[in-house]
Amino acid sequence: MMITIGITGGVGAGKSTVLDFLEEKYQAYVMKADEIGHLVMEPGQSCYEPVIALFGRQIIKNDKTIDRRQVSDVVFSHPELLEKLNQIIHPAVKQYIREQLAVKKQQRQKICVVEAALLLEDHYQEFCDTIWYIHTDEEIRIRRLMENRGYTREKSVSIIASQAPETFFRENADYVVVNNGDFAQTRRQIEEGIRKYETL
Repeated sequence: MMITIGITGGVGAGKSTVLDFLEEKYQAYVMKADEIGHLVMEPGQSCYEPVIALFGRQIIKNDKTIDRRQVSDVVFSHPELLEKLNQIIHPAVKQYIREQLAVKKQQRQKICVVEAALLLEDHYQEFCDTIWYIHTDEEIRIRRLMENRGYTREKSVSIIASQAPETFFRENADYVVVNNGDFAQTRRQIEEGIRKYETL
């Protein structure tokens, strides 16, 4: 029996720490929506031509790949283009994940993990058996963003404020993992979450 865990949480929550542990200890097959979003824009992939059609040929780099930095600069100041870009990318990412899950099920993979910032907003729960919310106190998240990404405090605060509030995550998640920096504690919660399924 395969179990698919959807993992979400705000920026700076340390989701990758949780993903790495699941991969290492449980040989989970991990898919990150962000990375797949890049993949579907590669030459020959489903979103390559539609994205070029949307932004124009000037976004093609010499090696034929799409200049993602240029795209993000444009959408930053044009929300309506961001909306159109998302309408191209999001369905393709979900389709890719669904196909991978079908393959992994045939390969008798035990645990698949799907991580996406907008997991709930984009209805990934359609193909996840359970949704885990990685919670980290706001002050710790601000500190992590400042240390790991070099953001100012103001930028960190505004990014966090632009995301869904904690109540939204908690209301829609099946399980909460608190990841405030004591990894032994985080690990225990992950193990407990997995144990629920090993007994099924």
